[in-house]
Amino acid sequence: MLEELKADVCRGNLELPRHGLVTWTSGNLSARDPETGLVVIKPSGMLYDTMSPDDMVVVDLDGRVVEGHRGPSSDTASHLYVYRRREDIRSIIHTHSTFATAWAATGQDIPCALTAVADEFGGPIPCGDYAQIGTEQIGEQIMRFIDECPAVLLKKHGVFTVGTSIEKAVKAAVMVEDVARTLTYATMIGQISPLPQSEIDSNHDRYTNRYGTAAASQGVTA
Repeated sequence: MLEELKADVCRGNLELPRHGLVTWTSGNLSARDPETGLVVIKPSGMLYDTMSPDDMVVVDLDGRVVEGHRGPSSDTASHLYVYRRREDIRSIIHTHSTFATAWAATGQDIPCALTAVADEFGGPIPCGDYAQIGTEQIGEQIMRFIDECPAVLLKKHGVFTVGTSIEKAVKAAVMVEDVARTLTYATMIGQISPLPQSEIDSNHDRYTNRYGTAAASQGVTA
């Protein structure tokens, strides 16, 4: 069942330790099949370097295990809460990446003080309230911010990212850690301040609509 999606989800999960976003068995990635509505998610408590596609767990949107010989991630209820409410979301990731989680530990948003934050996220990366692991409360916090940012910090916990594909959710997870690391070091050097809103909007528009095309740079035409 869903053999191709299980392979994609396994491969996506293996991207997390490759980018230094998780340690040991922490974190997880899931993806939803648009045709059946079923969700494939990382098994709970399994080391990444021993995982194969056959270890991925298939659940329905009500949390019933449809296929799998292991228990699904402890964050399954959080993922399903979002999937039930947003058909456009196809993948969800949870990490405890070091620098982004450091901001979560303090309960602070990551400010939009870099063009890279404006490009990828279109504004500050929000920090939601504390929520218990394994509950829909985390999903509620993700839903608070999902329309404004594909990444959400959970106070005292970690990071959740979403995407219309596995690749986009992974990219958001990688980028939130990258900017969190840079801004953490920046605070050691001096005071940081956000970009003006006009520059945030301009950078996000360029990155979203023109990056990767001949119109990416002013004064250049095909």
